[in-house]
Amino acid sequence: MTDAPQLYLVTPPEIGAEFPDRLSAVLDAHEIACLRLDLATRDEDRVLRAADLCREVAHRFDVPLVVTDHAALVQRLGLDGVHLSDPRLVGKLRRDWGPDPIIGAFCGTSRHDGMNAGEAGADYVSFGPAEDTGLGDGSHAPLELFAWWSEMIELPVVAEGPLTVEGLARLAPVVDFVALGEEVWGADDPVARLKELSAALT
Repeated sequence: MTDAPQLYLVTPPEIGAEFPDRLSAVLDAHEIACLRLDLATRDEDRVLRAADLCREVAHRFDVPLVVTDHAALVQRLGLDGVHLSDPRLVGKLRRDWGPDPIIGAFCGTSRHDGMNAGEAGADYVSFGPAEDTGLGDGSHAPLELFAWWSEMIELPVVAEGPLTVEGLARLAPVVDFVALGEEVWGADDPVARLKELSAALT
């Protein structure tokens, strides 16, 4: 791979009324390949409101908007696709939807799950966390997994965070996209923070 990875933004787990302005500023300053609505809530009304806010901004900048897991909302809300946290659901959804909506699959640290998701019709797979966070069971997707995937498999691969500047520099040669969320939104100035992070990819 020679091109720098593209930026894939993930929303905060909670979105307030001020978020569209912050999102607009980031999309105006940086080229973003995809935006994922990834909320902690399972309250339908809150998800619907957040989707409406994000869709208006994302589509104004021609950035596709996908939602984590809520596949039933994609066509209803005019979203561009879904990001599945369970890659086993890819096949049925692709058969139901046909070729057009985006279907991404989070495959944790499993090369096997990634290959199965690709064969089932996923448009991309993501692995992560791509760095040792010290959280959960301590497992993470090693650099070798991304390197093998980028060499052997044509399907685009996304590195999931949390990611540091140093981690991004290591991943840059072997991934197609980097997913950044709290690394950006947790900063006082998300535009400046994303500039700092993306500089590590070149």
